[in-house]
Amino acid sequence: MEPAEASYCLIYVTASSAEEAERLARIVLEKHLAACANIFAPIRSLYWWQGTLEKAEEAVLILKAPRHLYATIEKEILAHHTYQTPAILEIPLGRGLPGYLQWIAAETQNASD
Repeated sequence: MEPAEASYCLIYVTASSAEEAERLARIVLEKHLAACANIFAPIRSLYWWQGTLEKAEEAVLILKAPRHLYATIEKEILAHHTYQTPAILEIPLGRGLPGYLQWIAAETQNASD
């Protein structure tokens, strides 16, 4: 049986550095909440924070996971993130290579929280 594509997502997270992104990725991956993490760093971010336009170098963490694990992943990231209000965004997948989605399912079937 092929996995339902809408059952999977990418989770986009910003972090203060590549090191923080990797630390967060390891926390999530060691609990089998996601199958894979990609880290892009450095990125340049411009954003409004408390009425001021800010600029910072950050890292982006992208996790590949089943959608039903999003709330648990969000909780883990919030518990270990250095930001007061980190960007944690679920991006549902409309389609994906069935074999790749099956791999995500297999790698996260023993998820723990």
